[in-house]
Order: sequence, then C-alpha cells, then structure tokens
Amino acid sequence: MLLSEKERAVIEDLQTQEKSCIEKYGRYAQQARDPELKNLFQTLQEKERTHYTSLSNVLNGQVPSCNCNDSDGRNYTPKATYTEIAVSEDKMQDAFLATDCIATEKLVSGEYNTDVFAFGSSDIRKLLADIQVEEQNHAEMLYKYKMTNGMA
Repeated sequence: MLLSEKERAVIEDLQTQEKSCIEKYGRYAQQARDPELKNLFQTLQEKERTHYTSLSNVLNGQVPSCNCNDSDGRNYTPKATYTEIAVSEDKMQDAFLATDCIATEKLVSGEYNTDVFAFGSSDIRKLLADIQVEEQNHAEMLYKYKMTNGMA
C-alpha cells in the first residue's frame, strides 16, 4: 500500500504524538508516588508503544488488524490509595500527573478524530478510529483513578 505524501505526513505527526506519550508516561511512572498510579502509567506507556508500532507498520505498507478495544476504560477498577478528605503532597502530586495526562489524551484523541478523514483506505481509517477509542479509554482510566482517590 502506497501512502500519499499528505497521508505519510499525517502518520508521522501521529507518531510524534505517540512518542511524546510514551516518554510522558515513562517519566510520570517514575514521578508517581502511588504504586497504583505508577502501574497505570506503565500500562498506558505500553499501549502507546503499541500505537507507535502500528503507525510504523502503516508507514512500511502494512496495516495491522485492530480489535476495536472499547472495554479497557469501562473495566478498569483502581484501588484507592488516598482518602477523599486527606490532602497531602503525595496526593497533590499524583493528582497533577493524572490530570495532565487526561489533557494529553484528550488532545491526542482529537488528533486521531480529525486525521482519520485524511485517508482513502478504509483499513487505515479503521485502525486510526480504533486507536482513537483506545486513547479515550486511557483518559477514562485516569479519570477513574482520580475519582477513586478523591481527586476529582
């Protein structure tokens, strides 16, 4: 499958977003004070790596199949580490990290939502739509973490 110059540029831009997410989740996993949040960041970092690899495959002429996973967010049930009443430096730090990542996921999800229309290939559109749903799942998981820990 040959990509047009515009399609190639869109995929490369999306890869830049994914690479940034991979790095952010790695750094935030190191900074998180709650082991539950650290684990969530590591999980999301791996999912972003999968997205990056999928986009690399598209650039190499292969469109990976997708599973249209829309259940990760719905099925995620984090453990509470912080109480709703307690206010600590650790809780404020973790709340900041989670909130920042939700904002990033909203941005990335919006990019996929827009960029999906740049492609003539229905297989690529399906892949990008699937990744967009997964980005929404990431935001939902982060939001559930915040709710469970009295941060929202």
